[in-house]
Amino acid sequence: MKRLKINYENNKTFKDGFEEFILNCKSRNLREGTIKHYLESYRQIVKYFNENTVISRINKKTFDQFVLNLRNKNDNVSSQTLYTYSRDLKTIINFFIDQGYTPKFKITLPKTDRHPIETYSDEELEKLLKKPNLKKCQFTEYRNYVMTAFFLSTGIRLTSLINIKIKDLELSDEQVNIMHTKNRKALVIPLNSNIISILKEYLTYRQHSNNDDYLFCNIYGKQLTKSSITQALITYNRSKGVEHTGIHRLRHTFAKKWVLAGNSVVGLRKILGHSSLEMTQNYINILVSDLKKEINEYNILQEFNSNFIKMNRKKSKK
Repeated sequence: MKRLKINYENNKTFKDGFEEFILNCKSRNLREGTIKHYLESYRQIVKYFNENTVISRINKKTFDQFVLNLRNKNDNVSSQTLYTYSRDLKTIINFFIDQGYTPKFKITLPKTDRHPIETYSDEELEKLLKKPNLKKCQFTEYRNYVMTAFFLSTGIRLTSLINIKIKDLELSDEQVNIMHTKNRKALVIPLNSNIISILKEYLTYRQHSNNDDYLFCNIYGKQLTKSSITQALITYNRSKGVEHTGIHRLRHTFAKKWVLAGNSVVGLRKILGHSSLEMTQNYINILVSDLKKEINEYNILQEFNSNFIKMNRKKSKK
């Protein structure tokens, strides 16, 4: 008797399937930023992948050809960009497979070149964390100082910081409740005594009307945007004589300092809001090249080198 097989043949095109994919994303209540990312990624993908391709005919060869097209037709494409678009295409294709539109096949993503994670030097941190003169500075400079201190004390993501409300602060319990996270799971981050003192003073100048107001705001008391914070910190850094800037650099600096202080990876994972310990471990592995510099600067053998010399001299006299 002939075995029954699923018939994958259909006339749906990649374009048709992507529209279903986006509808599915919306029905699962994915964040608006995530959906915008997929829409932008699609616009880039179809430059190297025919959007009229029939879904049922997509296979490993089709995917591999996309990777080759992107690499060969764009000389300036970075390994990270190649990986990102390939990963997004894999996500879309896996949706098709789950829907039974195309047979299941193994998708291998291209490897990325790992570069050392950029962090702030101690000299730069000293400049950034120098409190401005409140009698001479404007509110925005003071706010930027507090935001920088907050980033460096918590390792928080930009989207999370934007959405912190004053009611989320529990200063008496030395913690802040992060309600807006990447994985939609609420996060509680402990606060050290220094940032608590800074926040208490900041709140006296923040002049909020109620606890539903956002912690960090513009000069009109309204919620900040990603772009406004990014530009504000660029301006702040340059005013302090620090050319390097970037929210990720602040987050990476927090992680680096955490590791160098000998704190646990499990604790770092919780604070950074990583979904798995493996993700945190990979994060630390990328930091290793930078940590080697710290290890070279602190050489325990060199510290006790005089003892070794004395020991060797005693042996030579015998």
